Amino acid sequence: MMHRAAARRTLLAALGATAILTTQRIASGATTDATGTGLDDPDKKDIAMRLVCSAENSSLDWRAQYKYIQDIGDGRGYTGGIIGFCSGTSDMLALVELYTERVPGNALAAFLPALRAVDGTDSHEGLDPGFPSAWRKAAKTSAFRAAQDDERDRVYFGPAVASAKKDGVGTLGQFVYYDAMVMHGPGTDSASFGGIRTRALANAATPAEGGDETTYLNAFLDARVWAMEQEAAHEDTTRVDTAQRLFLDQGNLNLDPPLDWKVYGDSYYIG
Repeated sequence: MMHRAAARRTLLAALGATAILTTQRIASGATTDATGTGLDDPDKKDIAMRLVCSAENSSLDWRAQYKYIQDIGDGRGYTGGIIGFCSGTSDMLALVELYTERVPGNALAAFLPALRAVDGTDSHEGLDPGFPSAWRKAAKTSAFRAAQDDERDRVYFGPAVASAKKDGVGTLGQFVYYDAMVMHGPGTDSASFGGIRTRALANAATPAEGGDETTYLNAFLDARVWAMEQEAAHEDTTRVDTAQRLFLDQGNLNLDPPLDWKVYGDSYYIG
């Protein structure tokens, strides 16, 4: 099952943050060494994707989720793909627009007018009955899978990692930021990623400011739990409590396997 916070409704207004964060990353001199730094390392990025998938899809096989499409009744319309793009929160529309730019006349292109019309709502008008089957058909193509990867990185993964590096946190912290960005969206209101970070900064200094990394990440996770508790759909905070907080309590700031955690009562393991 996918889980989303209401803050993702502000997604389009926040997309410009990607470019800003990239500029900040360059200005701060953040670089990647030859062996990879944090989630820049492909193996670490894969671990991050598997961890998110355990919470979003009750699975570690994130690559099996390209074809996923369902209305889970959370008020965000259809949810689909590897990161839970939603028809009601702009990112699904942006994804299909990108795919259509690359592959005109694809199976989803005919639904663009309907996706624009339902954006910001939970409506299926113009999408039923054919949209889910068209999504699954598109997911069989490498072009649509690549578009999902690219939009995930542009809107969620890239900004999260860049922000984490700017704040001086390592691999675990970069994942903590990424998971928050996925659930809460890159907005600035109190229940969004930006709001969570602001709440954390009120209670602890980042490593970049001379603060202790573990202390800061605990403050960020405290703020994340607060944000989750503001919405009934996210009152179960185990993706923080018995996963991210567990790794932090173990001192595993580099997110090194083996990893053993639980989400929503289900157990997972990466050796």
